[in-house]
Amino acid sequence: MTSPAPQGIAFTLDGVDELTFTRILRDVLGDAAFARPLQVQAQEPRPGRPARLTLVFWPQDRTRAVQAMQRLKTLLLRHGVQVDSVQVPGGS
Repeated sequence: MTSPAPQGIAFTLDGVDELTFTRILRDVLGDAAFARPLQVQAQEPRPGRPARLTLVFWPQDRTRAVQAMQRLKTLLLRHGVQVDSVQVPGGS
């Protein structure tokens, strides 16, 4: 029997420059809301490709991941970042 695969909540951050992205990432990595068992995957902005943050979690940690998602939205607003899209597996 195979175990369930990890899932991820992905945030696309169009228009975020490298400095702002670095500041956001520093805040995320220093915040207990994003500690294990959650994992944060970061994709820095590149020409023609927006920045992206993904909260990776196991299905049994979904509630914690949704709480972390709300916290991430707050952190992004603090940096003046509008979230362009959020992809949540299995609905909201």
